[in-house]
Order: sequence, then structure tokens, then C-alpha cells
Amino acid sequence: MKPVATKTNLRNQQRVDVSTDITIETADGTCLTCSVANLSRTGVMISCSQEAVRALIPGQKSPAPGNWITVKTRFSVPVLATQPVSVIADGNIVHMRRVARDEFHLGIQFAEFEGNGADYVDRYVSKLLADSRNSA
Repeated sequence: MKPVATKTNLRNQQRVDVSTDITIETADGTCLTCSVANLSRTGVMISCSQEAVRALIPGQKSPAPGNWITVKTRFSVPVLATQPVSVIADGNIVHMRRVARDEFHLGIQFAEFEGNGADYVDRYVSKLLADSRNSA
């Protein structure tokens, strides 16, 4: 039996599983809605269809280091108990992995947040990490 190689964590931040919609806007203004698989303070892993990958990644080839694909992301996080806040962040698609016949995971590294977006993501991730430690 061959040993299974562990996948390295491509981010230096802890990830939390999150299930919410995210809108991805490409440089040419194309907008697609995908699902968030997990979130960290520095990036987001999204789950999307092959059709979405075709629109987001030319040639459907995983981006090479330094040739990242620039996108704008929009998603909500429930930082305030009464209503979710919207987070808008520019980022780069830095990773692509096929996980099923018509499901791909794309890793987006955040580059710049609008307004208090970085603080909202930080508070939300911190809360989920604390909740997971308390329930363990």
C-alpha cells in the first residue's frame, strides 16, 4: 500500500468551513456566483462548476506562480447578530483543483479589501475558530 502524501496548507492562516454564496467578478466584468468551501483571513476556497471555471480561468489550467488571475469577490459574513455585512475584496485566483466530475475548487488569495472588509473577515474567522475550540 502506497503512503498517502499529506496536502500542504497553501495558506498560512487557519481555515474555517463556511457555506455561503460568493460572487466572483472577472477583469472583463463577467459575474458568476459560486459557493464558499472555506475561508481564512487571507483567502477563500470556492466550489464551482466546470462552466464557471471556463469563464474564470482561460484554458482551464491552474494558474502558474506569478500569473495569477485577478478577480473581485463579494460575499456576506454574519459579524453583526442582527444582519450580515457585505465584504468586497480584490484577489487573485492562485489555485485550481478538480474534486469531482463537475466540481472544482479555486483558491483565491485576498489582495485588498474595501472598507472594513478585512476586519469583518478577521472577526468572523476568529469567532468560528473559538466556537470550534469550545465545542471540541
